[in-house]
Amino acid sequence: MPSVSDKGKKLPSSPIRKLTEYADKAKKSGVEVFHLNIGQPDIASPKVALEAVKNNTLEILSYGPSEGSEAFRSKMSDYYAGHQISITSDQILVTTGASEALTMTLGCIANEGDEIIIPEPFYANYGAFAAANGIRICPVTSSLENQFALPPIAEIEALISSKTKAILICNPNNPTGYLYSEKEIRELGEIAIKHDIFLISDEVYREFVYDGAEHFSILQIPNIAQHGILIDSMSKRYSMCGARIGCIVTKNEEVIATALKYAQSRLSPPSYAMIASEAALDTPKNYFEEINLEYQNRRNTLINGLRSIEGVTVAKPQGAFYCLVKLPIDDAEHFAQWLLEQFNDNNQTIMVAPANGFYSSSNEGKNMIRIAYVLNEKALNRSVDLLKKALDLYSNP
Repeated sequence: MPSVSDKGKKLPSSPIRKLTEYADKAKKSGVEVFHLNIGQPDIASPKVALEAVKNNTLEILSYGPSEGSEAFRSKMSDYYAGHQISITSDQILVTTGASEALTMTLGCIANEGDEIIIPEPFYANYGAFAAANGIRICPVTSSLENQFALPPIAEIEALISSKTKAILICNPNNPTGYLYSEKEIRELGEIAIKHDIFLISDEVYREFVYDGAEHFSILQIPNIAQHGILIDSMSKRYSMCGARIGCIVTKNEEVIATALKYAQSRLSPPSYAMIASEAALDTPKNYFEEINLEYQNRRNTLINGLRSIEGVTVAKPQGAFYCLVKLPIDDAEHFAQWLLEQFNDNNQTIMVAPANGFYSSSNEGKNMIRIAYVLNEKALNRSVDLLKKALDLYSNP
């Protein structure tokens, strides 16, 4: 019997989606499932983006440029200028979502057996992207007790070896919601330049920062041009997760040229998604003001509710729309599956993501879950109530 590749066998399953079959069974049995496991906002996509697709006059849905249309990349350049990031359209390569941008980037900068340093917990699919490219992750662990701040720079620098190709961060962070400070970003930039490695920053949640905080991009660091690679996406920013448009942004010409080879091998980004994404960039600024306020209120509702449950610990996110929650249990994965298979209250339950899958270190995050506060406040309040009742029953069956 033929066998699949060792590489395929080693790819980790997504902690965000691996319990989907249990959620589907629960729904089929009549149970309503509140999805706290995945960052799919319930915010409406911008009307200008949807109308651009509905009203287009295309007669042939043809290939586009492998690097993305000049019109879109030019508008993205203007967008970055509004965030104090000086980038030309030629320094932007459009990808099929940030996932492809990260996969391409890792393929461009690292050989099989090379290493990248990532503060953990980190977005679970980073592990899959690294494994697909034969890259070893060297984690440096942040702690809930310290609000998941960047670990001391000395700890990160100590991990750098001859095989190290990059440091990869997500800012604001998924899954913790931590917003790296300008000081932390500048320190990372300094050691990337010092050791001649790349600093890759996944900034897809740039627009979502709270309490008057400001986002600082790695591309705002002086002298970072040859070392900085920004990963971006339209998915969460405009609640267009299904559009699958992202980009690689860097002033390093060799990285862009190499990434273009990967882009040519998959031909081009999807045309309708490009149309929607280009139009989305015309969305009024008050769109983000209203959404930020909505997410901030949801965050406050969720955090206050979680902190009212005995034995539950949670840091207060400063950005994005996720938080990691420490529960008074030993096995969060078993608990998450139990929620879907055995628990309901008035035919309602919740789906969460076990946090162990957001760590590279196998012994971390076993008693934690990630919650995405992408539901309205009423649903979040009910979800907290369900979690409390579930914990009571799970601990005292």
